[in-house]
Amino acid sequence: MFLNGGELDEIIAFRRELHRMPELSGEEVETARMVAQALRSSEPDAIITDLGGHGVAAVYQGAADGPTVMVRSELDALPIEELSTLPHRSGINGKGHLCGHDGHTAILMALAKGLSQKRPARGRAILLFQPAEENGAGAAAVLADPKFEALKPDFVFSLHNFPGLPLGHVALAQGPVNCASRGMKIVLSGKTAHASCPEDGIAPTFAMAHLLGELTGLGAGGALNADFTLVTVTHARLGEPAFGISPGHAEIWATLRTLTDERMGDLVQRAEALVHKHSTAGKLTSSISYEDIFHQCSNAPTAVNELRRALKEEQISHDIGPTALPMKASEDFGLFGRVAPSAMFFLGAGENHPRLHNPDYDFPDALIEVGARAFMRTIRNLLG
Repeated sequence: MFLNGGELDEIIAFRRELHRMPELSGEEVETARMVAQALRSSEPDAIITDLGGHGVAAVYQGAADGPTVMVRSELDALPIEELSTLPHRSGINGKGHLCGHDGHTAILMALAKGLSQKRPARGRAILLFQPAEENGAGAAAVLADPKFEALKPDFVFSLHNFPGLPLGHVALAQGPVNCASRGMKIVLSGKTAHASCPEDGIAPTFAMAHLLGELTGLGAGGALNADFTLVTVTHARLGEPAFGISPGHAEIWATLRTLTDERMGDLVQRAEALVHKHSTAGKLTSSISYEDIFHQCSNAPTAVNELRRALKEEQISHDIGPTALPMKASEDFGLFGRVAPSAMFFLGAGENHPRLHNPDYDFPDALIEVGARAFMRTIRNLLG
């Protein structure tokens, strides 16, 4: 490890401090401030703040010309109540770092300390702390920010911890590693009536009943191949909580999920066709909107090769191939693959560790050292 025990303890303490004060997507003001402040001690050549919202980037310049290598982590937490007796448990009701973004950020802080001790020989190393990953908005906002043009990388790397894999073991694969997904919000509008005379109104009851079944029928999951589709109804509401009113309004929320963006386009068309079919048959008006849009995340072969080389040299246990991949979960890191070869690896958090988004999840601090070694070796191999 390129850091000594005392330095690693400082990084762990920083991670736990972040864990105590989780902030949701788009609200990471204090988290970003803490990151920027901590970065100053590593004396980067530049610190860029307010990137794509509350994003932060630190630039470490080499002496000679060369490529730009970017490593990305996330800043945001989740709107989930943490159930824990740990001394560093969340101090904010209803919010928690229950996906491990605090740990991913700590890994990049370890890189910052290492890069401050030894700059790259050539090119640039950039540490990107991205906001708003959980709602799918952050990567797009960072890439659209005019400040990103000066940071444009030649490679982008990231990781995500992975409960279910042995602690410290890495899963890595080329091609698709995370599914595309999007939240579909359907609103059906008719006309209320007295419950004794429903014929005087236009109720969305039957349209809603059909859609609940038929939307789910569009995708039942199964094998994660090119044809994978899954539709999960996550919320439904009909009318008002009253016995005297025949309803005139309904909402259905559903998550559409596919392995590829191309397949997502087909699923969206089929889902929208069902909505139009049943709203027309029921003499209803309908509207459809989308939120939490995630594109597929695919690992580029050249970027995977660099990570594989680093894992071998650091003697980090790993699988190359589809052992645990792709994942049904989504990740907005895939957008970075549109600007440079990119790859994400998945770092085992323990076979029996609480799963991501569980209320009792906490990032294993032992992974900071493993993740930092893998990334630093990748940086040194590319930049010297």
